[in-house]
Amino acid sequence: MKVPFLNLKATYTELQPELDAAYAQVMDHGWYILGEQVSTFECEFAEYCTANHAIGVGSGLDALYLVLKAWGIGPGDEVIVPANTFIATWLAVSYTGATPVGVEPDELTYNISISEIENKITKHTKAIIPVHLYGQPADMDAINNIAKSYQLKVLEDAAQAHGARYYGKRTGSLGDAAAFSFYPGKNLGAYGDGGMVVTSDHALAEQIRLLRNYGSHEKYVHSKIGVNSRLDELHAAQLRVKLKVLNLWNQRRSEMAEMYTQLIENRGLIVPYVPDWADPAWHLYVVRTKQRAELTVQLDNAGIGWQIHYPIPAHLQDAYRDLKGKKGDFPLTEQLSSEILSLPIGPHLTSEEKTHLVRFFEP
Repeated sequence: MKVPFLNLKATYTELQPELDAAYAQVMDHGWYILGEQVSTFECEFAEYCTANHAIGVGSGLDALYLVLKAWGIGPGDEVIVPANTFIATWLAVSYTGATPVGVEPDELTYNISISEIENKITKHTKAIIPVHLYGQPADMDAINNIAKSYQLKVLEDAAQAHGARYYGKRTGSLGDAAAFSFYPGKNLGAYGDGGMVVTSDHALAEQIRLLRNYGSHEKYVHSKIGVNSRLDELHAAQLRVKLKVLNLWNQRRSEMAEMYTQLIENRGLIVPYVPDWADPAWHLYVVRTKQRAELTVQLDNAGIGWQIHYPIPAHLQDAYRDLKGKKGDFPLTEQLSSEILSLPIGPHLTSEEKTHLVRFFEP
């Protein structure tokens, strides 16, 4: 049988009556941009994250960029980013004209290495963007302490961490601001692109609301050079439905992660390490092996989906040739990119699909 890496259609099938009703409500209302669905979802998501504000934007990348722009970060500035992350984290910095400065990951968690951050801080550094990679929180207390010592801002890249907890506190409330993505494959995904800035900083929230809407609070009156980056009413209405089941769906992911770990930790694969203080959202279940090519062939033969997150590190992408990045700059990041592999962990795996996975991985 076939086991898809992720079954996005099933997210609709499970909630079809509620999602259809949300769609009909928006269509009947006739207001499609920055209406009551967006404002209500913003309140609900802020409360979920235990923050004061949530501001819906066009994508997770936009959420990162708009926060940096609101902080006045630009040409001549530097922002600390993980080397081991999706390129969007780097791109957000580049959009402002600032320079992304990569930091190697911790070999156990794959998140940004705390011990390496201070080595990359210069007089030009203005912020740190820790990524809660694969849905596992970064060590935010340590990062915040470093940031405080150097008077730096902290922007959580929580694009993969909807509902994850750090010492019991949800991501989105752990730094000066946070950026979420609602890309369809996320734990809380729309049926298109979308994003959210979350913060308890009232002044920052007002700046983001201004910047996302052409720099305008009043039609045809523009006080800032803004952009067009607004979460759609339809997406917000359907995300409100999905938010109600996010914890349930995350629990399903957690149970699947536990099953994987019990099955495969003695098969020569390195399974995810979870610190005592972390409660991951399990956006991805990532194993590590030097025999990745052989494993992918076995998975293909068994009809089991897989993906690699991420095969080419940001510093080796053509987009960053101007930074003079070269092979060997981030050896651990490069090693991980050649050894990691993501297994199916979506919340809609059927009992038959789970049985098939058990049979494949059991000793």
